[in-house]
Parts: sequence; C-alpha cells; structure tokens
Amino acid sequence: MSKFKIYKYCLLVFCLGTFVNMYAQREPQYTQYMYNIGSFNPAYVGTVENTEIISAYRAQWISVEGAPRTLRLGTNIPFSNEKNGLGFNIIHDELGASTQTYFDVAYSFQVKVSDETKLSFGVDAGGSLLNVDYSKGTFEVINEPLINSNTFNKFYPTIGAGAFLYGENWYTGISVPNFLTDIVYNDEVSVYIEDKPQFNFIGGYIFNISDGLKFKPAFLLNYLEGLPLNVNVSTNFLISDVVTLGASYRYDNAVSGLAGLQLSNSLFVGYSYDYSTNGYSSYNDGSHELVLKFYFGKNNNSKNNSNKKFKGKTKQIDTPRFF
Repeated sequence: MSKFKIYKYCLLVFCLGTFVNMYAQREPQYTQYMYNIGSFNPAYVGTVENTEIISAYRAQWISVEGAPRTLRLGTNIPFSNEKNGLGFNIIHDELGASTQTYFDVAYSFQVKVSDETKLSFGVDAGGSLLNVDYSKGTFEVINEPLINSNTFNKFYPTIGAGAFLYGENWYTGISVPNFLTDIVYNDEVSVYIEDKPQFNFIGGYIFNISDGLKFKPAFLLNYLEGLPLNVNVSTNFLISDVVTLGASYRYDNAVSGLAGLQLSNSLFVGYSYDYSTNGYSSYNDGSHELVLKFYFGKNNNSKNNSNKKFKGKTKQIDTPRFF
C-alpha cells in the first residue's frame, strides 16, 4: 500500500510505534493506564470493591491531521460472593484513514493465596470492526487498485486472558488482549491488520505516608514482537483521599502531568497532558486525556475507604482499591 504524502502524517505513523515493521499494536495507548486496567486485563474486572463505569477520551498529538483519537466506555462488576466479576468494553480508535471499534465481555474468578493476598484469573471474548476509508488521504500512486476501491471493512474475533495478583496495598498483573492473531492477517491490507500477540505487564504499590497522604507509584510494560518495549512509569500522590497529583514518563516518547479529583463518593475525574520528548515534539502541541469514573453502591460513611474481610480478619482497603 502507498504511503501518504503528508510529511506530518508519515512522522505520526513513525512515532506512534504501532505500525513499525507493519505490525498493528492492538491496544490503544493510555497515559492514565491505572484507571483503564479492565480494558487490557480481564482478570481485573472482579477485583474492585463496587461496580464502576469508566469513560475515557484521548486526543493524541493535537494539531496533527489524522492523529490518533481514542474513546473508551467500560464497566467492572464485582459479584457479591467476592470471587467472580464481569466486565464490558467498547473502544473506538481512529488513526488517519482507519478506524477500529473493539468490544468485549470479560469474566474473572478469584482465589485466596493467603490471608491478605488474592489471585484473579480472567478471560474475555469479543471482536473488532476495522474500516479503512482511502478517500481521506492523498497518495503517491493514485492508480493503485486497492486505493481506488475507496473503503475496506473487516470484522475479526478476539479472545484474551490475564492474571492479576494483589494484596492490601500492592498489585501486579499480566495479560494478552488477543490470541487470535492469525485470523487478522490479510495480504491486501497487512499494513493495517497483520498482528502478533501483545503482552502487558502492570504493577503498583501504595505507600501510606501519613493519614492524609498516599504515594502511588505504578508501571506498565507493553511487549509486541518486532517493536521496542513500551515502558510507562508513573507517580501519583493522593491528598486527603480527594486530590490526586502526579507525573508519568513513557520511555523515549513523552513526559506527562496528571491530576485527579474525587468530586463525590460516586464520581472521579482525571486529566493528563503529554509532552513529546522525541523528535516529534516540534510537530505537535501535546496530547490530552480525560477519564471519568462512576461508582455505584459506595458506602457514604467511608468515603474512599471500605472494609474487606480475609478469613474473618477485617482489612482496610483503599477504594477504588489502588487508584
């Protein structure tokens, strides 16, 4: 397939890292990944204290035509038996002439490893609809048959799995969003949908510095064969269980500022701004990301804390447990 003439768009594709070596990275990128774990690890969906709905919007590389735009709507639903959970996700991702809409249903099951540690396993199943509209671009070879077809549509199923190990003030997890990579391949549009399994590794810890201050470092690693390891590290401070302030760094890509506010027992809003640290910084005005989290059934008397029982012992768990 021919490349776009537009210089900025070529740089966009190069810097995104998702199309290097003609492989499409399945998972959209989030700076506030700690609020979106359920979108890439199905084992997480049953570990939350209360049912929650998450809405996220990411506008990457403002001022660049065809830059990525991602919209996510998801929910995590823990069962009353404290062992099972369900999750749902709809993600709409745009890049240049292509759009993909993902959807999946996740199920998780937890087992106790010790009095204060649980291990959750999860699976998810769904699909993705890929649409490529060649009329949105300007091409070098105007008589290429594939381009003259104007549009391409493809649906393919997805199956993923994950594990999530956590205690009172720490967590770690691993996941593969999609194992059905062979189904994605198509000779005509391999630049868009040729794929290999992506592995995600996440972890974090909560340090209780004082009664009104918590320190929350976290990391996320994304590995996809043929691409450099994507390394994200972040630090957040939670002040009086209401205000969150922090920073994040994506290796050889961007630095970010993060802020969040617990507006009520049932509503959290988070915002982040990314500044590119690579050669693409001169061609864009940064990236914006907004997250809204709605909680249901939360105990008004406990505000951001709730009691969790492990074999008869009552433990104080941060709610949402880690974020």
